[in-house]
Amino acid sequence: MSEEVERLKKFVAYRATLSGDEKGEAQVFCDRLFQAFGHDGYKEAGAGLEYRIKKADAKGTAFADLVWKPRVLIEMKKSGEKLSRHYDQAFEYWINAVPDRPRYVVLCNFDEFYIYDFDRQLNDPVDIVSIDELPKRYTALNFLFRHDPRPIFENDREAVSRSAADKMAALFRSVTERNLNPVGRDAAQRFVLQLMVAMFAEDIDLLPSGTVVNIVYDCLNNGQSSFDLFGGLFRQMDTEEPAKGGRFKGVRYFNGGLFNKVEPIELSSDELKMIGGNEGAATEDWSKINPVIFGTLFQQSMDKSARHAFGAHFTSESDIHRIVRPTIVEPWIDRIDSTKRLQDLINLRRELMEYRVLDPACGSGNFLYTAYRELARLDLRILRRMEDRFSAKNVAKQSITASIVSPNQFYGLDVDSFAVELSKVTLMLAKKLALDEALDQLGRDEMELGFNEGLPLDNLDENISQDDALFCEWPEVDAIIGNPPFQSKNKIQDELGVEYVHRLRAAHPDVPGLADYCVYWFRLAHDHLDKGGRAGLVGTNSIRQNYSREGGLDYITSEGGMITEAVSSMPWSGDAAVHVSIVNWIKGKSDVPKRLYLQQGSDPLGGWRYEDRASISSSLSFGVDVTKAKTLRTNSAGFGCAQGQTHGHKAFLLNRDDAEAQIKGNPALKDVLFPYLIANDLVGSPDSLPSRYVIDFGERDQLEAREFEPLFSMLQQTVLPKREQAALKEQEKNEALKAIDPTARLNRHHEGFLRRWWTLSYRRSDLMRAITNVKRYIVCGRVTKRPIFEFLSPTIHPGDALTVFVLEDDYSFGILQSDVHWNWFVERCSTLREDFRYTSNSVFDSFPWPQKPTLKDALAVAKAARELRNLRRSLCEKHGFTLRELYRSAELPGDHPVDEAKAKLEAAVRACYGMTPKVDALRFLFELNQQLNELEARGSEIFGPGLPERFSKNPEFYSDDCLALG
Repeated sequence: MSEEVERLKKFVAYRATLSGDEKGEAQVFCDRLFQAFGHDGYKEAGAGLEYRIKKADAKGTAFADLVWKPRVLIEMKKSGEKLSRHYDQAFEYWINAVPDRPRYVVLCNFDEFYIYDFDRQLNDPVDIVSIDELPKRYTALNFLFRHDPRPIFENDREAVSRSAADKMAALFRSVTERNLNPVGRDAAQRFVLQLMVAMFAEDIDLLPSGTVVNIVYDCLNNGQSSFDLFGGLFRQMDTEEPAKGGRFKGVRYFNGGLFNKVEPIELSSDELKMIGGNEGAATEDWSKINPVIFGTLFQQSMDKSARHAFGAHFTSESDIHRIVRPTIVEPWIDRIDSTKRLQDLINLRRELMEYRVLDPACGSGNFLYTAYRELARLDLRILRRMEDRFSAKNVAKQSITASIVSPNQFYGLDVDSFAVELSKVTLMLAKKLALDEALDQLGRDEMELGFNEGLPLDNLDENISQDDALFCEWPEVDAIIGNPPFQSKNKIQDELGVEYVHRLRAAHPDVPGLADYCVYWFRLAHDHLDKGGRAGLVGTNSIRQNYSREGGLDYITSEGGMITEAVSSMPWSGDAAVHVSIVNWIKGKSDVPKRLYLQQGSDPLGGWRYEDRASISSSLSFGVDVTKAKTLRTNSAGFGCAQGQTHGHKAFLLNRDDAEAQIKGNPALKDVLFPYLIANDLVGSPDSLPSRYVIDFGERDQLEAREFEPLFSMLQQTVLPKREQAALKEQEKNEALKAIDPTARLNRHHEGFLRRWWTLSYRRSDLMRAITNVKRYIVCGRVTKRPIFEFLSPTIHPGDALTVFVLEDDYSFGILQSDVHWNWFVERCSTLREDFRYTSNSVFDSFPWPQKPTLKDALAVAKAARELRNLRRSLCEKHGFTLRELYRSAELPGDHPVDEAKAKLEAAVRACYGMTPKVDALRFLFELNQQLNELEARGSEIFGPGLPERFSKNPEFYSDDCLALG
């Protein structure tokens, strides 16, 4: 690396020739910096200067000094400027630098580089490198090299937090799982929390250095008792009168409720080594622990012996900020920055002192911690505005202290007792860290600022409570934030129990029974707010769809609420398998433009886009709001659209070879053994044909089904026991429910499955009868990323992963396969993670079909549909593609034959509707839906799904291609 080091040394020498003027020298500094890292210059590397970034309030445009997507954003300040004071600006630039948001943000004042990785660590730089250190510490800026090696940071709080959480969890498990003298969970939890605060206090100068390690040393080497020494330490931390001498001289009063009960533990030598051994918990630098993630890591790993904090998920700080910033920070910034009088700023500080925040599902306190830090920063913003706009003499007269924000302004509810205690500790630590930040930014004398080092800790027993937010009183607050539980409507009863669900429905009868669990929090939060109050919550992304939307966001917007900022859909950092929506709203009106975000894909840096708009609908949609589209009776009648068969037990399915061998040995089995297509076969196999067969006895009774051996006996041995077990469990739940409420509605579906245990759970008999009356039928994946429709032979049974359309003509296929229909599908469907789920009641039943297509236009659709199918097959055969691979290839930049065929089909379908190319298809379809609904209401006939009757005898609309076996 000698050549690189030499370039960096020359850059440092060049810096010495500059005065450090932000306006005059920032650009040449950045250009030389890029040269020092091996580029010809910033421009040649692909970076841009004075990069335009739209402000969060959409009131103007900001200019970042340099942006090199997706690597880094650099913001320059004059020499000597305190970089920490520009944190808010750096974060705002980063959050709005989409799409392809840069991974890293660098604040630089010509002498220091503050390096941020906001997706990993929000509050503090991951490293600080001085200009003189650069030739030796350049690895922290590795991302500036052409080949982008992994940077090496020296202030990575996530790594330290994971390591410390893992060690503390191991200690907790050890003392609670001993063979001899195990410690109760409550006592163990209290002990590890007290120990955690002690270790943290050591490393931020609230306890004498080495206190914990020295206790461990004396226990291991000098025969002293951990019961006595740790008990003595914790009791002293609960004593207002400082020790006048002895071992704990200098230990100050902590209390805060945490130390008011001390239950010492006699630790084994191995447990002592977990604390103070060579790699024990006390050897970590607790000043670098990140409280906002530590609690979650600790809590998730302490109860699972095989799971370490290194594998545990936590909610990233940047995702928490997507709620805290628009709900709390931005409204305050607007007020602070528009205030012109000193007295008004003083009044704002007083108001800030009384501003109260609630998280009704607080967990280990991550959201409350972030909210505390941001309120403290708002206080600093007020103080800096005072300093910048008014004389020091006038400001000094106000006897201004360092921070007026108190943990007692924050409230939390949670059903987990340990989470409640963790939340209290997290908030206690937030106060000390906020005070330290105030000292750093203001650069004034501690005494002058009334600095008390954060002791004693605040007692938060009245603020953070163990309770179920859905059944208790909420404190009066100004803002509500949080991440309610994610149980889906299908899992609530299994996870929470019949009695709980019954009590929940009885307490909140206005929430639809099919709504997701988080919807209750959205509704309660809105009801609890006073006018002008704000809320920001995370929910499953189904909150913008169907019953969940109706119970939550529709209710909010119809009851005086206005969505101010939202993320339509994104993967949640807390759980990789969950896609969420984030909604921030005010109870009242807001004239500020509203911002709607969307993240597509799993990369947190890519795929982001946003729009600023006058309003955001409850569907959180980027397109025309079609949530108010009506069901058309003509569509919903019959079996035009339905879900495929649900087998209910894997024993109903045989692989293709086994099934064909069975039929060969006994041809009569072909009457009950059928090819069974699933969505993955359709789009993920080269021939798109079924890989399995299904045992379908149809409407046969048990005696008739018994004639088909060995299939019947096989189901008797596998399916029957499972259905007996499920029916028994259902009966037990029903009896528990009847004991609570004799009039309660009981579940009977497992009882029904048991009565006909030899048949599929949901055979869809009416659908199957309809399929037998057509020569072919249309299917698509019920959950899909792409519009891929196909014809099947009626000899193939559709699995429940397919949506079925009992339509056999090419015109109908063309309408369904078109982008016109796909756009309606995307806006009206529900979702599973980031995939779209075709739901007949919301998508098909409301979709308006062309009302009066001409014969010429309808034939053009049929022809284009045939040509697209033929092209797909030929391309898949030629290149060995599956349909999924073919459509993925069409998503890449550049011309593609599938795109050309789709464009031809799109033009033909638009012509059938009378739509010109520039017409917004969604708006057109929505308006047509409203017109047709009105016509139906007046008794008028409208044209529904399928080929118009007047064309049904024309053979040009029918071809015979379809997927078939044999």
